[in-house]
Amino acid sequence: MPNRKPTSFDIAYRAGVSQATVSRALRDSPLVNADTRKRIREIAAELNYQVDRSASSLRSGNTRTLALLLFEDAPDAASPINPFFLQMLGSITRECSARDYDLLVSMQRPGEDWYARYEEAHRADGLILLGYGDYVDSHPTLERLCENGAHWVLWGPSLEFGRASYVGCDNRLGGYRATQHLLDNGRQRLAFVGNKVAGQAPEFADRYAGYRKATMAAGLDGGSSTQVTAENSEGSGRQAVKTLLDEGFEPDGLVCASDLIALGALQELKTRKLSVPGTISVMGFDDIEAAAYGNPPLSTMRQDVILAGANLVDLVVRQIEHDEYESQVMEPELIVRASCGA
Repeated sequence: MPNRKPTSFDIAYRAGVSQATVSRALRDSPLVNADTRKRIREIAAELNYQVDRSASSLRSGNTRTLALLLFEDAPDAASPINPFFLQMLGSITRECSARDYDLLVSMQRPGEDWYARYEEAHRADGLILLGYGDYVDSHPTLERLCENGAHWVLWGPSLEFGRASYVGCDNRLGGYRATQHLLDNGRQRLAFVGNKVAGQAPEFADRYAGYRKATMAAGLDGGSSTQVTAENSEGSGRQAVKTLLDEGFEPDGLVCASDLIALGALQELKTRKLSVPGTISVMGFDDIEAAAYGNPPLSTMRQDVILAGANLVDLVVRQIEHDEYESQVMEPELIVRASCGA
């Protein structure tokens, strides 16, 4: 007679508990004490028991799937995905696996009705939204998420309506500390490279606000501090610095709104044979993997993508499980490399 596959009733018999307790324990429910959960998981491992995800989903009405929706910076299909989000994707994937959730990843455009295709259509229990921008085009959909009691979390800018939840970085603090580091190292003619318009790029605008706080406190006037617009790409960063220099401003320090912009700035400075950090110090923001391999290696404000990914998953799972949760703001860390000299 062939061996029978073990069931949750077999585990319940071995553990001396009810089958319902076994089901809760294998879902890591706090309704079952930690010692009992541990004992049940050990028995399940001994029996080589595998949860029937399909049957479990039918009973609970949950898919045990999260949808990660990545909004494109540009509609051009040839544009690379922001490496910052690729690093965060790894953390989100690992955290989902640790919590026994599958992850569905999809590229989106902000104006699309993605809610109807995911949680509303029962393809996912919750949504994680990644992408630069202020989501102006998506506000009606985000408000609909709140009104319908959907489970979702956004990386980036804080939102001021309904039960909107987010995990983000203290960008103003980061912009201030990045600028202050250059000032502390004797730099007196600074430029912020990035978009400063809150209605277009709220995270960049907050970094610019931090930059302005530091430069104003240092007494830098309009002739010693400026700003040039750049989108989040190396090409845009390079063009912005070219424009800045062609217009006659001679900075000794650049505070860039992202590492991608800063890496583009380094390329333009190298083309012009301007020494970094001898003549100009360059500061980025994000600490993407490529930052450490720039020429020279790039000083930056690190956003902890490992913690950010784990926090995003934790926040949306807490919503799904009707647990207490609140939005989170993370503090960036100054990383000093050769592009700032000290």
